[in-house]
Amino acid sequence: MLKTLYQQIGEYKKDSALTPVFTALEVLMEILIPFVTASIIDKGIEAGNMRMVCLYGAIMLILAFFSLFFGIQAGRYAASASSGFACNLRESMYANIQTFSFSNIDKYSTAGLVTRMTTDVTNLQNAYQMILRIAVRAPLMLMCSMFMCVVINRKLSLVFLCVLFFLAIVLFTIMRKTMPVFDQVFGKYDDLNASVQENVSGIRVVKAFVREDYEKSKFSKASENLYRLFVKAESMLAFNSPIMMLSIYGCIIALSWLGAHYITDGLLTTGSLTSLFSYIMSMMMSLMMLSMIFVMITLSAASARRIAEVLEEKADLSNPGSPVKDIPDGGIDFHQVSFSYRSGSGEDTLSHINLHIDAGETIGIIGGTGCGKSSFVSLISRLYDVTEGTVCVGGHDVRSYDMETLRNQVAVVLQKNVLFSGTILDNLRWGKEDATEEECMEACRLACADEFIQRFPDKYDTWIEQGGSNVSGGQKQRLCIARALLKNPKILILDDSTSAVDTATDAKIRQAFSTKIPGTTKLIISQRISSVQDADRILVLEDGRVNGFDTHENLLKSNTIYQEIYDVQMKGGGDFDHKAGG
Repeated sequence: MLKTLYQQIGEYKKDSALTPVFTALEVLMEILIPFVTASIIDKGIEAGNMRMVCLYGAIMLILAFFSLFFGIQAGRYAASASSGFACNLRESMYANIQTFSFSNIDKYSTAGLVTRMTTDVTNLQNAYQMILRIAVRAPLMLMCSMFMCVVINRKLSLVFLCVLFFLAIVLFTIMRKTMPVFDQVFGKYDDLNASVQENVSGIRVVKAFVREDYEKSKFSKASENLYRLFVKAESMLAFNSPIMMLSIYGCIIALSWLGAHYITDGLLTTGSLTSLFSYIMSMMMSLMMLSMIFVMITLSAASARRIAEVLEEKADLSNPGSPVKDIPDGGIDFHQVSFSYRSGSGEDTLSHINLHIDAGETIGIIGGTGCGKSSFVSLISRLYDVTEGTVCVGGHDVRSYDMETLRNQVAVVLQKNVLFSGTILDNLRWGKEDATEEECMEACRLACADEFIQRFPDKYDTWIEQGGSNVSGGQKQRLCIARALLKNPKILILDDSTSAVDTATDAKIRQAFSTKIPGTTKLIISQRISSVQDADRILVLEDGRVNGFDTHENLLKSNTIYQEIYDVQMKGGGDFDHKAGG
């Protein structure tokens, strides 16, 4: 974990190295000031020598100036190093997440990833800044102050050693008890963020079902859990401050009592005792700072583990050593393909599938909910890898292709489509970055999207809100189909992507496909017979197995499942804009 995090310091290693150097110089200046103060008292004030007072006073001012200068430099470099470290962490996590396959992403919740990139990174940034400055300053100040105390009076220095031993035991005990609590805290942060995300993304459903009070209650519960854990952790850490105060004042009382005896016995001067008081305060302040570091490390250790977990996650899917970068055609072959989302679980989503699809064919895919339709097409673009068997595109195993090449040639339009904030043209150019406006318009005409775009006041410059909230479901689907067509793919997969479109428009889209992109292999998943009956062949899936693969006419004669679906939709209640019995 530490090695993974260290690599993220990157170009800020110089700033990270200079911070402790300037901090050490700052401490050195501060350590010398009480020593000079003792000389002013002993050699100047008590001796009545104003020249020595002025001389040592000037030296003290110079030391204070250098201490200020070195402190400013240390603060500047610490801020640069910690902010840069946090920036690198976020960029590296985001970049690594982009490489994740679907199976990798399934391990994390969206809220959990957001928490890692915000709260956890901020915690680590603050901890790193404290480590660079205070973790160097406090121990160095402690050791230098202890050394100066030993130089002044060795016996009185034993008071500090006793206090240090006592504090070490107390701080260790506090840390050991609070770290497990902070591990739980960040799990609750994920729950809180998940509650907010779910509520905001589904706000229309919340309001439609008048569930605002329920959502408030759910959020309050998540917030209350977080509150209780924080109170528990902070209650343990609260012992830190009073114990530190007890140690400081105990040292002062012991030093005052013993120091007075030493002065009366002539074993210690007044200036030396004054210096000892300065050094004891420096030591105690160093201990206070060390306790703050312990608290911050305790808090950030959980964040560090969560961040390292994302950074060390390796994508399940990767390019082969010498990937194929050319796809000859859109032919598809499944050879004894089995697939499970959880490898080794014994629960196959797809089982022993064998079939061949010619390039340019239009294939309808139909079956009940959960029969494996979406899983089937996900294997073609290698969103997942097969558990057994091989999937071939253009005569090559999909695992032999460069993944970017493969996915550029296998366009997928999902049922749950996503549009991004930006203009319609911006969204369309996700399919082809350098597409001209005319190319975009042609793709929209094929997808029957041009007709409603032209009714917008700004036409293709119309602004799409985040998630496409200002367009209807059918309009969103057609824009996503147009976006996929701009890729000019060899294989086009429509995963129930016309479910929100009326059958007349659906028919126009399918007609445009057959005439305008005849060489593209088209796979159409649908729950509607009317959407697939004109396909060259129709694949019927049942419980992850091929139940039938033939033309519409032949399936009506020989396939029981297809016959039942047809009878229910076409002879029973009818499709949603077909009359019953039509």
